[in-house]
Amino acid sequence: MTRNVGCCKVDAVVTVDSKGQIVLPKDLREKAKLKPNDKLAVIGCERDGEICCFMLVKSEDLGSTIKNMLGPMLKDIFQTGSG
Repeated sequence: MTRNVGCCKVDAVVTVDSKGQIVLPKDLREKAKLKPNDKLAVIGCERDGEICCFMLVKSEDLGSTIKNMLGPMLKDIFQTGSG
């Protein structure tokens, strides 16, 4: 079975402000075709009782994204990390 898990990369580093808010850079919003009032699901990955990373997924794409991309990728990450 062939999987394309090489599609993810660091596109930006953002800062959490004093209110706990972040700003997604304009070029990323445009590339993701995000519009005002679009909803994003925040997915937290936990290791040793702490959240080690977050992922943002368009709510409308949540089901297919997890099934097709994140599921196999996370399985590979946590199998590698647990050894």
